[in-house]
Amino acid sequence: MIPEMTKRERVIAAIRHQEPDFTPHNVEFTAQAAARMAAFDPEYQHKLNNHIDSVYYDGFLTEIAPDFWRDDFGVTWNRTGADKDIGVIEGVCIPEPDLSLYTFPELDEARLRAEYRAMMSRDDGRFKFGMIGFSMYERAWTLRGMENLLMDMLTEPEFVERLLDGITDYNLKVINLALEYDIDGFHFGDDWGQQKGLIMGPAHWRRFIKPRVARMYAAVKDAGKVVSQHSCGDIEEIFPDLIDIGLDVYQTFQPEIYDMGKVKREFGRDLTFWGGISTQRLLPYASPEEVRRVSGETIRVMGAGGGYIAAPTHAVPGDVPPENVLAMLEVFNDQR
Repeated sequence: MIPEMTKRERVIAAIRHQEPDFTPHNVEFTAQAAARMAAFDPEYQHKLNNHIDSVYYDGFLTEIAPDFWRDDFGVTWNRTGADKDIGVIEGVCIPEPDLSLYTFPELDEARLRAEYRAMMSRDDGRFKFGMIGFSMYERAWTLRGMENLLMDMLTEPEFVERLLDGITDYNLKVINLALEYDIDGFHFGDDWGQQKGLIMGPAHWRRFIKPRVARMYAAVKDAGKVVSQHSCGDIEEIFPDLIDIGLDVYQTFQPEIYDMGKVKREFGRDLTFWGGISTQRLLPYASPEEVRRVSGETIRVMGAGGGYIAAPTHAVPGDVPPENVLAMLEVFNDQR
């Protein structure tokens, strides 16, 4: 009898494009969704059986007023509205395209090390990721403003280069600290896509983003670890670029955007796809029966030969009925 794989072994097999005993999965929740799930089923967390553990860093936050938070980079996040997880930005830290107006923060190494020690002490057999959110483009626009940054790419490209180099240098401190621990990989969060195509277009992505991302990937790959990248939206046109610079795992895989079978055939030998269960259409609006059917079909198509981590396409939002979450988990946990 073949012994059952551990959660970590399943993720590693999937990333190596080997078929595990069953497809690994991971489900995260927004604050609203977690509260709704807890009210509906107080035991729901015991039904998750998530395969991935992580330390997520995007600049530690301090509450400066009720529902107003400031991160280490000086960005203030207004969470007085419906979004209690991220919020919207108040003001601009770099009002003009002049990097002398801004000083990057000192990394709080003691606090970050405490989080890595805590993760490493959790002996639960999960695959362990270090993570940086807002890892390049998003960090730049949170400091400069999105419209300003996109205009700067056209009118002030040297400023954009210097800003992104500063972000890269800061991130490498985070990455190198994480690599001192026995993690399995590193995950970068940075939204480049919209519903159709890249926000800044492929030419600007290749000029400004790719070389800096390549530096960060190289630090992880040189340590023998897995590289994972999150981007919402349609970034299919740069999949070959990402493969070329060492990407192993792409999250999030939105079925409204990608043809699952086509992408699996064209890029499934090189990329492991993480996501695929729609938080845009399926989970909020379908019946539990439809959620079960589509979740099973997605695992069947994407999990063939490995190369797939089953998950919602983003943290489950607050408009998803708890019944649909439980239906999805039934399929994830019993793939017969």
